[in-house]
Amino acid sequence: MDEEWVEGFRKWYARVPIVSPTGVERERSLSTIEASVAQLAAAINALPGEAARFKAIPSTEVNASPTLRLTIAQLASLFRYAIARPERANLARYLRAGVATWARPDALYDISTDPKRRQWFPEANVLALNPHGRRQTKKYRATIPVARQWRDDLDATEGFYVEVGSIRKAWLAMIEELGIYRRGETGEKLLRRSVSHLARKRIGEERWRQGEIMLGHHKASISDLYALPDPANLGLALSATEAIIDDIEHRTPGAFTAFLPRSKTATPKSRD
Repeated sequence: MDEEWVEGFRKWYARVPIVSPTGVERERSLSTIEASVAQLAAAINALPGEAARFKAIPSTEVNASPTLRLTIAQLASLFRYAIARPERANLARYLRAGVATWARPDALYDISTDPKRRQWFPEANVLALNPHGRRQTKKYRATIPVARQWRDDLDATEGFYVEVGSIRKAWLAMIEELGIYRRGETGEKLLRRSVSHLARKRIGEERWRQGEIMLGHHKASISDLYALPDPANLGLALSATEAIIDDIEHRTPGAFTAFLPRSKTATPKSRD
């Protein structure tokens, strides 16, 4: 296998569509193809005495930065879809957590009120996105103040907020039904990008450091949990989040207040 062979593989793989759980086909992206090339090279390099004679194209050359951001009205439509379907209760919880925290998908699945994980501090109205005992990575998880509209739901939770380890299939079905799909831009991270974009307009560039802390792009130096909601710390980001939630709730009543059934038999896979 050499560069010539891999070039043929790229052309062939580009013609193989990705099929969603609902049967909808979409083109395979360049980044997906190169990820497969990288895996193939790694497998060859792992063999004794073997070395791949080709390389994957760097991700910086094949990945285009997503430009799609959802409006308040579109975010409201996501909630309208989810809360109207009891079987989509975990999707609705995922949406609530995503808007309230701006967190990455993996962090949303990790949110728990289990005291052993030391994440939810109701007396300070603060949530640590990084559970106790988990080592921080370069994708830093912040400790943030909790929006007033989400607090009661979080308080009523025992254990993991989102009961399942993935809502990917439900997310894709929702995006397709609502006609929002755009190749390479409508994955679960769209929620984080959209909320932070809306919040940035409300906070302003001069105070955007608070947004960077919420996103985990900048580490806060605040050690006092009770000080986090202060406007001088993360209070402006909190106010922006609450205003966004109010706007969503206005368009979709129940987005953050509707009762969401919980499964009595659910046994979510470990997220540790």
